[in-house]
Formats: sequence, structure tokens, C-alpha cells
Amino acid sequence: MKYRTIGTDPKTRREVSVIALGAMLFGSKTDEETSYAILDRYAEAGGTFVDTSNNYAYWVDDSLGGQSEELLGRWRRSRGVGNEIVISTKLGARPLAPGTGYFDGADGLSAKAIRESAERSRDRLGVDRLDVLYAHIEDRNVPVRETVEGFAELVTEGTVGLLGVSNHAVWRVERARAIAAEAGLPGYELLQYQHSHLRPRYDMPYGIFPEGSLGHAGPELLSYLKVERDLTLVAYSPLMGGLYTRQDKQLPPDYDHPGTPVRLAALRQVAKETGATVNQVVLAWQLGGPYPIIPLVGASSVAQLEESLAAVDLELTQEQHALLDGAF
Repeated sequence: MKYRTIGTDPKTRREVSVIALGAMLFGSKTDEETSYAILDRYAEAGGTFVDTSNNYAYWVDDSLGGQSEELLGRWRRSRGVGNEIVISTKLGARPLAPGTGYFDGADGLSAKAIRESAERSRDRLGVDRLDVLYAHIEDRNVPVRETVEGFAELVTEGTVGLLGVSNHAVWRVERARAIAAEAGLPGYELLQYQHSHLRPRYDMPYGIFPEGSLGHAGPELLSYLKVERDLTLVAYSPLMGGLYTRQDKQLPPDYDHPGTPVRLAALRQVAKETGATVNQVVLAWQLGGPYPIIPLVGASSVAQLEESLAAVDLELTQEQHALLDGAF
């Protein structure tokens, strides 16, 4: 395994593995025995960065979520896991009532909601401090300053370490960071957005964002990363739910454009040259590129995890990176 540092403050920064493990479906769609096996193998391989959310996975059984955090809490206790494993979680998108979703109303990003949701996440995970806490989705009903100050209070109190943000417009991320910097408060240092080798059309509606694809790491966010060197992109769904390898997976509408076949062909060419799988090439391309990216991989079996872990040692040549970057 290889590692990188996230965060800049010596009191809160952490060294984490360059591959993060997503626990979205652990304890719900992925049963406990399988989830434990995946987590055990990840830790054995040197993996130290596990991601979840307080609303995972409410859509599986029309609940409020929390199954993933609860399972991670049980796993930690059963294995005697301490702070060597960095667990990140998110708040702001937990439904308010069973059978609904975040688009119907969610816990949100008010100071009160942040404090209460963080406390419940700590209880489910069985920890005194959340290593990383993200603002999961935008809450435009709450002033940005209130959200910034609400998160900062938890860091100051020592119940939260690093702060992150997910699925927000870049201008709102920058506004929040500017408010925090001006007030001398801790701000967002991790960005969690969807990012893979295939590129979507950014002008199409995406989830709750009718104005476009705010949940993807598009050109504006990537250029932001180049300038703001204290930021790290945690790239969720890098393998697009098996799209690269499963014949039964269809392209989402926003990926159905002339650039997709060209980029797929480049991936397959590099996979043939290296003897790696297409999935491994995607992860190696992210890890070896110019941006500070930590791929966040999901796995429903140990075999899937093993494939992703092997990408850590796959070194692409400059020519292969150029081919992958230049495919349009």
C-alpha cells in the first residue's frame, strides 16, 4: 500500500492509504459477513481510509439510513480497531421520514442539524471523534456562514478532525472556504465528487441539480484543485458501478456522447499494453495524474477489492498517461 497526507493542520491532518474504501452498502445490501471480510482484507492490505454517511443506505429498505455507520461500529469493536483506521462520514442528506429521500427534505446544514447529526454518527460508529466529516449536499436554505461556523465549532471542541464537502457548486465551496479563512476557522480540505476517466456532459441535470452536474468533478473543480494545493479530491464511483466491465450496464444519458467511445478505446489499449484490467487502468490513471486524487472504491466481494488494490502498484508510462488524457 502507498499513503498520502490529507489536511494541513498538524493537529488534525492524517496519513491515509491512496485507495479509500466505500462502505455505502455495508450492513444493508452487502451482508455483515461479506462486509467484515472486505473490511478485514482492506485493513490487512494496509488500507486505512473508510468512507460512509449517516444516510447510507436509506433507499434499500425505506429507512432513514445509518446501517453502514452501525456496521462499521460493530466491526471496529469486534476487531479492536482504533485510530489507525480513518473513517469519514457525511451529514446533510439524511431523510427526515422513512420512505422519503433527501430531495423531499433532509437533516440539512444548519448549526443545530450539524451538531445533532454529528453526535448521532459518533454514537453509531462508537467513536469520540469523527476523523473526517463532510457536508454531503447543498442546503441553500441555510446561510453559508452558519454552516461554516457550525462545522468549525465541532473541530474546535475536538469532536471532529478534518472537514470536507461533497456535491456543492464550486462557487459555494470557495465562498465557505473564504468565510472560514477570514474568520480564522477550520474550513473544507477534502472534496468528495464523482470522477472517473469517462466524462459526462456537464450541462445535463444531475440528481437534485437541474442547472447541471454539480456532483461531478468537472473542469472548474479540477482547475480549482490545481490552484488550491491544500485540497484533496476523494473521487467516488471511479469505476462507475461496474460500467467498464459489465455488459449488462448501460451508459447513463449524460455519458452517451461521441467522446465516450474514444476514451473507452484508449483505456482498452492501455489495459492490453500493461496486462491490467480496465478498472485497474482507471485507478492507476487517477493515482498517477497531476491532481491530488484518492479513488474511493466500492466492493461487494473480496475479489473486487483485490482488483482495485492491485492498481496501487500499476505504473503507467508518460505516453500512456498522454494517450488517456488526450482521448476526446
